[in-house]
Amino acid sequence: MAVRKLKEGNRIVGTMIRMVRNPAIAQIAYHAGLDFIMFDMEHGPYSIETISDVAKVARSIGLGIFARVPELAKGYVSRLMDAGVEGIMVPMISTSEEAQQLVKWSKYAPLGYRGFGSIGGLTDFAGIGSDTTTFMQRQNELTLTIAQIETAEAIKNIDSIAAMEGIDVLLVGPNDLAISLGVPGEVMSEVNQAAIGKVADAAEKYHKFFAIHGNDVLLTRWDSRLQIVMNDLDINILQNGFASIAKKYIR
Repeated sequence: MAVRKLKEGNRIVGTMIRMVRNPAIAQIAYHAGLDFIMFDMEHGPYSIETISDVAKVARSIGLGIFARVPELAKGYVSRLMDAGVEGIMVPMISTSEEAQQLVKWSKYAPLGYRGFGSIGGLTDFAGIGSDTTTFMQRQNELTLTIAQIETAEAIKNIDSIAAMEGIDVLLVGPNDLAISLGVPGEVMSEVNQAAIGKVADAAEKYHKFFAIHGNDVLLTRWDSRLQIVMNDLDINILQNGFASIAKKYIR
């Protein structure tokens, strides 16, 4: 599992899925060697039911299944985790209060107040045994609560966000961060890179995992500090693959 691999001190690598909804995408990613896929409900059209179907396949083969929700809302965070999603990411987490709310809905007690749904996608439809406390502790350990850092306000508050118990990952969204900092489209600008550096420093200081969703140039810049790499998305991957055929054979 991706979460276990990460917590054992190894980097995990994946991509974002924004268009494909066939559950076979999990098998394709797994056989390609990826550790996880993250479904994009912020900019993609997915329903919880669709992601639940993919989660069943992903979990059965040991591929990490993560999701970015559209907004900070219990109806997304808790339901997706009950459906079997192992990592939940909320966009534009900008304050410690928002980080705390995310923990409240994504972690079981004593870290949070996630409702106890017991059997379902999160248990692979098996029973949980008789020890509820042990089950909740194990679930907290084997899931990731991911704060996406992509606003100037978040950079200002990065220490208080990173210090929040129950937040596992600080993941930079470089494009929105650049827009928020007044340099839209300039992901590699000095101001944007300085802000990303503050996130990396906070992650190290508070023992959180540091991650970026970005292109090859940006990921190479931060390669030595990244514990989670999320490169590209399905639309670009398919388009580039199709374009390579057209370039070779169309006259």
